[in-house]
Amino acid sequence: MQKRKLGKSSLKVSAIGFGCMGLSFGYGPPTERQQAISVIQTAFDRGVTFFDTAEAYGPFTNEELVGEAVAPFRKQVAMATKFGFQEGDSHKGLDSRPERIREVADAALKRLGSDVIDLFYQHRVDPNVPIEDVAGTVKDLIQQGKVRHFGMSEAGVEAIRRAHAVQPLAALQSEYSLWWREPDQEILPALEELGIGFVPFSPLGKGFLTGAINENTKFDSTDFRNIVPRFTAEARKANQGLVDLLGQIAARMKATPAQIALAWLLAQKPWIVPIPGTTKLHRLEENIGAANIELSGDDLRDINTAVSKITVQGDRYPAHLQQRVNR
Repeated sequence: MQKRKLGKSSLKVSAIGFGCMGLSFGYGPPTERQQAISVIQTAFDRGVTFFDTAEAYGPFTNEELVGEAVAPFRKQVAMATKFGFQEGDSHKGLDSRPERIREVADAALKRLGSDVIDLFYQHRVDPNVPIEDVAGTVKDLIQQGKVRHFGMSEAGVEAIRRAHAVQPLAALQSEYSLWWREPDQEILPALEELGIGFVPFSPLGKGFLTGAINENTKFDSTDFRNIVPRFTAEARKANQGLVDLLGQIAARMKATPAQIALAWLLAQKPWIVPIPGTTKLHRLEENIGAANIELSGDDLRDINTAVSKITVQGDRYPAHLQQRVNR
């Protein structure tokens, strides 16, 4: 698979990464451990060299899983993890105090079985801690050799600029896809100006853009999507037009809707690296296949024109979580 450089940093990774969260957290019961390890190792065999985890995924179990899975080829891949929640629990409040960041780094290194974190993200901006203190703490960790690169997630432009002035960011990780285009407005221009890479999570709309979900789909009781406004039965029915449209474009190009959605992301900027996740080997093969699809200027215009006529229904987060983004 082709490699991409995240902005002006020295971090080069596969054009499509792998988001490991769903193997342990968020989308129903955790995947059986050996099966999860097999998915991660198969991804590496197919050319993926960028694996994304966080202490909050579990909490903690996902980092341990990823560390065990990549151990045989650790030096050939980049692992990204995150800090920023109280006690590593995303259901609790935010905590990016410098002493907490240092604690998380040391604990994550042990769980990952590594002597360095390739990319250390602030999971969400903490309004109670000056972003300069956060960036300065990660800068110290980089100087100590515990961390290679600094990143932020779901941050707004002002916070990005202030942090970047203290310690240059290698990447911003935020949601971005054909059904969530908000980063087009302010985020992408700022990242381009500053030379920061972009790592879209949920590039397939939390599974919706694959075409495998419809208004009748039932999610496990522990699945996060049960509380997402965009995933109510009514919203799914209203949003089906986008998936139908993707299906028509995909059929014309002898691809799948998921592959078109990922290829569209890759075509936006050369420093964008989406991180789709999956628990299934056939979906993994499908996602990786998107790296071989080249969309022409005409294809992109057709997709953008068609998608612009569809208004996606429903917020992407429930209200109590929405307040944590774009600070």
